Amino acid sequence: MTPELLQQVLFYLFGAIAIGSGMAVVSVKNTVYSALFLVLCFFNVAILWLLIEAEFLAIILVLVYVGAVMVLFLFVIMMLDVKKVTRSQLKSGYTKAALLIAAAMLVQLIMLFAYRLKSQLPADDLIRQGADYSNVTEIGRSIFIDYVYPFEIAAVILLVAIIAAIMLTIRKRPENKQIDASKQIHVNPADRLRMVSMDAEKGDGEES
Repeated sequence: MTPELLQQVLFYLFGAIAIGSGMAVVSVKNTVYSALFLVLCFFNVAILWLLIEAEFLAIILVLVYVGAVMVLFLFVIMMLDVKKVTRSQLKSGYTKAALLIAAAMLVQLIMLFAYRLKSQLPADDLIRQGADYSNVTEIGRSIFIDYVYPFEIAAVILLVAIIAAIMLTIRKRPENKQIDASKQIHVNPADRLRMVSMDAEKGDGEES
C-alpha cells in the first residue's frame, strides 16, 4: 500500500467515524451518551487535522475541548440529570460506554502510529512543509492579517452574547424573591423584634 493511498484510507476511516459520532450526538436520548459521543467526534476531527499537518489545532482541540470543556459538560449533565438512577446503574451503563469510547480512541491511535513505527509510512512522502514551518505562525498571520475584520466582528458578537446572558441572569422577576445583602448587613435588631404585652384569654373549648 502506497503512502498516499494509506493516507486516503485513514482520512475516510476517521472521517466516517467523526460523522457517525456526530450523528449519534443528536440522535441518542441519553445526555451522558451524547457527551461521550461528542468527545469521540472531537478526537477524530483532531486526527484529521493531524493528517493535514495542523498539529497545533489538533492539540488545542484535544486539550481545550476534550480535556476541559467536555469534562465540564459531563459534570453539569451528571449534576443536573433529572433521572433518578442508582449507583449500580451508573456503573453498568455510563462506565461501559466511556470505556468503549476510550477503547475506540486507543485503537485509532494505534492505527495512526502503527505504520509509522514499522517504518511503512515514510514521513518524507506525506509531509508537504519544511522543517521551519510553524502552524502557530500561520494561524496568527491568517487571523490578524488576512481575516482581522471577521475576527473582530466575531469577537464583538461573542461579547454581545456574554452581556445578553448576564442581563438575562440578573434581571428582576416578580415571581422570584431577591435578597439585598446591604440591607441585611445594616439591619437593626430592634426593628426586627417587637415585644407585645397581651392579656391572657380563655379559649372557647376550655371548661369553666
